[in-house]
Amino acid sequence: MTPVPSLLAVFAHPDDESLSAGGVLARHASAGARTAVVTATWAADSVRATELAEALRVLGAGAPRMLGYADARVPHSAPGRPRLCDAPLDRTVGELVAHIRAFRPDVVVTHDAYGGLTGHEDHVHTHRTTLLAVHAAGLERLYPDTGEPWRPSALYLATHPHSAVRAWAGHWAPLGKAMRTVPDDLITAAVDVTPWLDRKVAAVLAHRSEVERGAAPGLIAALPAPERERLLGTEWYIRHDPVTTLPRQTELLS
Repeated sequence: MTPVPSLLAVFAHPDDESLSAGGVLARHASAGARTAVVTATWAADSVRATELAEALRVLGAGAPRMLGYADARVPHSAPGRPRLCDAPLDRTVGELVAHIRAFRPDVVVTHDAYGGLTGHEDHVHTHRTTLLAVHAAGLERLYPDTGEPWRPSALYLATHPHSAVRAWAGHWAPLGKAMRTVPDDLITAAVDVTPWLDRKVAAVLAHRSEVERGAAPGLIAALPAPERERLLGTEWYIRHDPVTTLPRQTELLS
């Protein structure tokens, strides 16, 4: 049997990993693959970090790996640290390159260019930072002090297609939130994660402070099981190859 690829997920906030890629993380871990998650915001000694550790335990994704920047909308999330969006880009890319080179994943997963359904500015910035870091990690003269170069074989962007609006709109619209989705024909992988849905939901609900304040985990907590499956049973991804595998060309536009 072909080994299941190792997987490193990079997301902005604690709970993003469970909501966006919890099923794929659980699936890879169940098959014996190495999995891990880098979280860009919140301090390692915060309540959110404790909840993240529990969610990752449920998903089989190891201990939290946190960059420790402040959430753009929650200044107290990382006292004394800059907001993720305000930190020097070269520094955040270098920190993420260090994690990629240390873990050496086959596949990296992160937010799409919209930052997912919510379009949160931290999600968008994490997307941009991850694209730069995945490319830089394979170049030996960039960030030479962060380890030996490593080039993941694929980068996948967690997203939602326009067709998902039918499932989500009834829950999202009453909250007054816009939904940022992509054309269905951009979807590279639609992964049925229902066999791992119990673990995914348990990981989402491990983020208890988000449940209590009525954020997305709170929405999930209030739903009956069939509706949870309808919303969370499929995960959608766009493949973004960091390095082409096509034969070498002699013309730029051939």
